[in-house]
Amino acid sequence: MTIIKKFSGKINAGLLSSSLYVSFQIFANVLSTKIALLPILNLAVDGGTIIYPFTFTLRDFVHKTWGKKQSRQIIFIAAFLNLVMFGLFWLIGKMPSDPSWGLQEAYEKILLPVGRIVVASIVAQIVSELVDTEIFSYIYKKMGDMSAVFLSNLAGLLVDSVLFGFIAFLFALPFVVVIQIIISNIIIKFVISAISAPTTKLVPRAVRMEEI
Repeated sequence: MTIIKKFSGKINAGLLSSSLYVSFQIFANVLSTKIALLPILNLAVDGGTIIYPFTFTLRDFVHKTWGKKQSRQIIFIAAFLNLVMFGLFWLIGKMPSDPSWGLQEAYEKILLPVGRIVVASIVAQIVSELVDTEIFSYIYKKMGDMSAVFLSNLAGLLVDSVLFGFIAFLFALPFVVVIQIIISNIIIKFVISAISAPTTKLVPRAVRMEEI
């Protein structure tokens, strides 16, 4: 614990949390182009779900260190950068490929479908994270950070999983697969959020209580 405190004292916790939050949002959208099978349960799951749940706790870190206003801002910044990412994928995809590079079709099949995933992610992210933010703010002032992180993340992941699953995959995949993806999302996000929630104790509150 002493080592962690010394390390945290040398870095800007808010800046690190914000950077990781935005990065994980973008990573998750690219990884979601693959639909995998969840081990043991054998349920369909989009690849981005493996890393996306950490964004809920990371946003809580931002909330504790920079306050609610900045926490809201980072949500919209991440959404904007996801749009920029897809715009670049589309632009590069439309450029003529070199004849010696035979992967144009693979590029289009893998990266251009990110568009619908990005739209789904942005809608689900903004709605769920704003819900998460408000619940975190209310519960933090009443019950402390552990309860605030756990309960706000639970509400956020339920909203996010349902919105993302239907917007990203409805009519593109069989309905039963879409439902499996939503269930898998909820299970994975809940487990990872529950595991990561205690780490909020490692990040001290750096703003006044009224800013939370």
